[in-house]
Amino acid sequence: MSVPQPPEPIPGARLLFSLDPAVSHLNHGSFGAVPIGVQRAQQRLRDEMEANPLRFFTQGLVDRIAHTRRHLAGFLGADPEGSALIGNTTTGVAVVLQSVGLRPGDEVLSTDHGYGAVSLAIARECRRTGAVSRVLPIPLDADDEQIVQTIRAGLRPGRTRLLVVDQLTSATAKLFPTAAIVAAAHENNVPVLVDAAHAPGMLATTVASIGADFWAGNLHKWGYAPRGTALLAVAPQWRERIEPLVVSWEQESGFPARVEWQATLDYTSWLAAPAGLFTLRTLGVDRVRDHNSALAAYGQRVVGDALAVPPAQLPDPGGPGVALRLIPLPAGTGTTIDAARALQTRIGERLAAEVAVMSWNGRGWLRLTGQVYNTADEYERLATRLPALLAQR
Repeated sequence: MSVPQPPEPIPGARLLFSLDPAVSHLNHGSFGAVPIGVQRAQQRLRDEMEANPLRFFTQGLVDRIAHTRRHLAGFLGADPEGSALIGNTTTGVAVVLQSVGLRPGDEVLSTDHGYGAVSLAIARECRRTGAVSRVLPIPLDADDEQIVQTIRAGLRPGRTRLLVVDQLTSATAKLFPTAAIVAAAHENNVPVLVDAAHAPGMLATTVASIGADFWAGNLHKWGYAPRGTALLAVAPQWRERIEPLVVSWEQESGFPARVEWQATLDYTSWLAAPAGLFTLRTLGVDRVRDHNSALAAYGQRVVGDALAVPPAQLPDPGGPGVALRLIPLPAGTGTTIDAARALQTRIGERLAAEVAVMSWNGRGWLRLTGQVYNTADEYERLATRLPALLAQR
């Protein structure tokens, strides 16, 4: 099997970011990277805020937030009046969990590919309400049909009160067939919350086409927005039941304003987010998606070859456009969360490469991303140096 060829770099893209050039930044998925132009747009908004805080917060800010929401929701294919700006996807998950009305004996169903903080949020809400959490194991190599069948078989109509699934998993970089999952759940009258933390900007799928009851995604990863920018989309039948985590002055305005308005929150990240989408559109949305996906696939293969991983054992994300890739680490390496974090730190310090090391199902995995500021030689350099570091036990 031939090694995939890296894509041609997008001219000038690296210069759009203020990243340390001495470091290979191969983990865009965790915290993203904000383009310089977007940083400056946010700083201008902060300067405006600090020049006259009273005017900034009391004259037109609610309307400016709504205008921004309409812009971002339009890009994502979501109903602007049924969406709310939030700080991040995990905030959206917490809002939904506390709003669906869990009771003793109810069940929240999720999969073993779920994000750790989301699992913690589910566990906390179940403790608070007397509901129970149940996790479905899904093999890493399961295809779309197997995933849907497993989830359909795991539903307990009348008891499963909420199904939580990922659109693109963080731990395993796997694309789930969310629209088909939602359809199967709705056949059993089970509402669905989609964790779409990595979808905005990376995936072409629109929110409306998925049909979920709740959808939450970050724009500060692949949408180039300042950190703390995400969108929660809610189906019409649920909107009046959505309550914010903290009550503030827009509470009586209903959804979405009651969720968006959080008193003295720094709203400049939201207001500057359209500048991030402008950057993405300027580079070319499809061009960026194709570039990032191809580069991540190249990095996965190059590093996998260096670690003697047969190409057939490199996990396939299961769909187009995915710019996250997973590589299995040698047996016994990074098998716990603490060990994975320690190894990630060692790679960063000794190899000047920022990567994600994940522990999933008792095995350690290296997760790489592709972004417009990356080049093929960064993955090649990591591939050359990583085996020796892993041999140092």
